[in-house]
Amino acid sequence: MSNSVFQILLLLVSLTVKASSAAPGLAQLAKLNCTERCGSVTIPFPFGIGPGCFLDKWYEILCLRNGSVPILNERQLRVFNISLPSGFMNGMIIVSLPIIQDVSCGVQSVAPVSLEGSQFVFSQTWNIFRSVGCNTLATIKSTESAVVGCKSLCPATSNFSWYNCSGWDGCCKTTLPFNLQVFNVDFKEEEGPQGCNYAFLEATSNITGLYDSTMNATVPAVLEWGIANDTNYALDLILYDDPIDSSNNADPFTCSRYNLYNPLRYVSEMPFTQCYCERGYTGNPYLIGGCQDIDECEGSNRCPGTCVNKPGGFDCVTGRKTAKFIVIGIGAGLGALLLCLSLWRLYKYIKKRKEIMLKEKYFKCNGGLLLKSELSTPEGNVEKSKLFNSKDLEKATDYFNDNRILGQGGQGTVYKGMLTNGKIVAIKKSKAIDGGKVEQFINEVLILSQINHRNVVKLLGCCLETDVPLLVYEFIPNGTLYQYLHDSNEEFGVSWDTRLRIATEIAGALFYLHSAASIPIYHRDIKSTNILLDEKYRAIVADFGTSKSISLDQTHVTTVVQGTFGYLDPEYFQSSQFTDKSDVYSFGVVLVELLTGQKPILSMREKEGRSLVTYFIISMEGNRLFDIVDAQVLKECKKEEISLVANLAKRCLNLAGKARPTMKEVAMELERIRKLQNPSGIQQNQENREATKSYDAAFTSIQSSIDVMTFSDVQPLLPSEMR
Repeated sequence: MSNSVFQILLLLVSLTVKASSAAPGLAQLAKLNCTERCGSVTIPFPFGIGPGCFLDKWYEILCLRNGSVPILNERQLRVFNISLPSGFMNGMIIVSLPIIQDVSCGVQSVAPVSLEGSQFVFSQTWNIFRSVGCNTLATIKSTESAVVGCKSLCPATSNFSWYNCSGWDGCCKTTLPFNLQVFNVDFKEEEGPQGCNYAFLEATSNITGLYDSTMNATVPAVLEWGIANDTNYALDLILYDDPIDSSNNADPFTCSRYNLYNPLRYVSEMPFTQCYCERGYTGNPYLIGGCQDIDECEGSNRCPGTCVNKPGGFDCVTGRKTAKFIVIGIGAGLGALLLCLSLWRLYKYIKKRKEIMLKEKYFKCNGGLLLKSELSTPEGNVEKSKLFNSKDLEKATDYFNDNRILGQGGQGTVYKGMLTNGKIVAIKKSKAIDGGKVEQFINEVLILSQINHRNVVKLLGCCLETDVPLLVYEFIPNGTLYQYLHDSNEEFGVSWDTRLRIATEIAGALFYLHSAASIPIYHRDIKSTNILLDEKYRAIVADFGTSKSISLDQTHVTTVVQGTFGYLDPEYFQSSQFTDKSDVYSFGVVLVELLTGQKPILSMREKEGRSLVTYFIISMEGNRLFDIVDAQVLKECKKEEISLVANLAKRCLNLAGKARPTMKEVAMELERIRKLQNPSGIQQNQENREATKSYDAAFTSIQSSIDVMTFSDVQPLLPSEMR
């Protein structure tokens, strides 16, 4: 990045700190008796230099080279600027990040930069991911986020253009995922001429300089920061020595749980909360008395008369007598009282009318008319979808209290609630709605309205009269399969019988979606976090926000690639064509999780085994299957039975989709393995007997029709204008 560009960015993000330090009579930005500057950089609290001057280890600044160069000590990153939050901008810190180069550059590899465990994220708004090289696919490594990266090509007829960086000129760029906290890059060379490949994050700008990849260079990038989300009132538990009652605190600052760029988007998705001085004040909101009143009257002609400063604003006073002001005030007060009394009824009517109009507006914006139209068609199922009242759902969740949160995902936040009839439900509050998310929301309602299966979550209804849509589901009490396998604190592990039953139930649900539902459905996001467990630990498939309905003559869905590392079908990643076999691959990963008790991605494993799928395949090919199987499974199950399930999982994980079994074949094979455990066919309880009868009936009723089903091209469920 050129010096001029870097200076422009520094000027942008330092506006708040400079304004605060320039205002007369303000308290300092650092803690008392702490150094406020290192070289030309201002160090505001919660950052600090020296013991007792910073909030925790992540905010410690070292001042090196004779006090001229600030370093973020926890990650040894050079700091160019730190800015406090304002009403239009999050808190930001500009640091120097390394350029990631592959082995072809002949330099020592650079360790990934990790911000995990902190209240820092790589700014999605102010950074861009750029990759330079010929015929290379560069992706950001992350265990939690969706796949992000870009491909750069070098055709023989192309001239390099750094400014375009279109992917066809040896350079490509893309935006970052939301809440990225770990930055590392994976390079995959494609066919064609090769060279030195490198990638980096850089601060966004319209003008960019070229970097020398032969040197161990660094690039300025922007981190957004805040303080921990787990405090009810930011200063109660973090900044004050003794907790105080926040209701009695008169300091003019606000600690908000909403994103400063977009108030409709919850910052509860982000690992921090922002504090900022209220209007009419400036300074540091993270210090006691840090927000000081701005004297608007100083050095300005704001009033025709006398300007009188007051906390948070100012008044204009002329030379009239006090008595005249009193008479005018009394007259105005009486007139206002009479006006209020006479217009009370009109006010009540207008208020009620506005509420009705606002609800109608939200209903339309949230796709209510389209949803109502779709549910009224023969394919819809309006009888099973109920429209809930917004006030009833607010009361059910204690006005969406944070204590009622069950979990959060890419589509929204799920709360536990109790309806007026005493029924416990799960209420999903979607994120801020735009055109694409309206389609996803309606898609989930329509798909779940058509499904009636004991192992698929039941949609009870929705509410469209709020600013964001609400979905009401049956309450599933025992969390997710991921938590059950990996986060359980129980003394004894999950039994083999339970694991095999859960696998069979998931397979049965996917078989139903692919082949037995009235319209075939691809789930497109099968993973252990989307498998819920009810009171009897039966598997319930959930989260249909990205699912697709297809017609009987279609074979695939062509979409932008999205998914989760560890579960994503490699064939889908290469072709962007999602088939029923892509769901089979994701199920195969879940099956390996059940066998091994290990997470799909684990950075502590050796490089070739960081992916559970790779680790599993290598172990099977090396005849080391029983070395990776969970100890509880090995203790309870016969090795022959383990081998049967492992071979089935291996078939599901075949890189060629056509070579994978269908979900029908997978479900039948798992059912056969379960029967091997109990040759007499006697089930353990009445619930299992009923499940088996229902399952066998489903096979009998549709077997003949399934055998002749074929699929061709995709045609989404929603009308073309909504896609």
